[in-house]
Amino acid sequence: MTSPLRTNNTQGFFVQAALSFGVSVSAVLIGIVYLPVDRWIRAFLGIGVLYVVTSSITLAKVVRDRQESEAVVNRVDQARLEKLLTDHDLFKNDLV
Repeated sequence: MTSPLRTNNTQGFFVQAALSFGVSVSAVLIGIVYLPVDRWIRAFLGIGVLYVVTSSITLAKVVRDRQESEAVVNRVDQARLEKLLTDHDLFKNDLV
C-alpha cells in the first residue's frame, strides 16, 4: 500500500503568499481610508474587511486540521492493514 504524498511548501511560496496577503489587505484598507464617504461607512467597511480576513484565516486552519487528521487516520489504517498482512501466513497449515 502506498503512503499519501506529503507536499512541502517552499520558502519562496510562503514568502509570495505572505506578501500577496499583505499587499491585498493594505490596498483595501488604503482604498477604504481614501473613500469620499462618511466615517461610519469607512468604519463599517473596515470591520467588514477585518471579519473577512479573520474568517479566511480560521477557514484555512480548519481545512489544514482536517487534512492532518485524515492523514493520521490513513496512517493508522495502513498500519493495521500491514499488521494483518504480516500476521496472516499463507503457508500455515491448520489441518495438521
